[in-house]
Amino acid sequence: MTSLPPLRPARAEDVPALARLWHVGWHEAHAAYTPPALTALRTEEDFARRLVALLPDTIMAGDDPALGFCAIRDDEIYQLYVAPEARSNGLAARLLADGEDRLARRGVGLARLDIGVGNHRAARFYKRQGWEETGAGEAEVDSSAGPFRLKLRFFAKRVALDP
Repeated sequence: MTSLPPLRPARAEDVPALARLWHVGWHEAHAAYTPPALTALRTEEDFARRLVALLPDTIMAGDDPALGFCAIRDDEIYQLYVAPEARSNGLAARLLADGEDRLARRGVGLARLDIGVGNHRAARFYKRQGWEETGAGEAEVDSSAGPFRLKLRFFAKRVALDP
């Protein structure tokens, strides 16, 4: 891929493509260190269910296949995934910067994000993008069976609109 695709708001018709991307990306990044009970709940259908609620706050790149997306929630970068064929070209950084800008426009000063304790690739990426690790601990994550306790690493970054 030589040029970056445009970013655009996700729409209801994008849910299947985004759910496929999220499903593949989640299992690639998390399945090796996530408890089997949670991994079993992470189906494409479950990601589609979760995406419906996230649509108003999701920006994506590509169509079908979806190449990447960033969803924000409250004061956090909630989900960021990029397809393997769209990595190492700046798309992830561009989606993250867009998410940071959207949070800043909401009045968030200190943005946060959480990653799984075993997701070292994501930790390196976020640190390169100016995020600071602030600690680790257990937190509840959403699942189709209700909240699930998971060990996470916590990150934060000051976000502000460019003057």
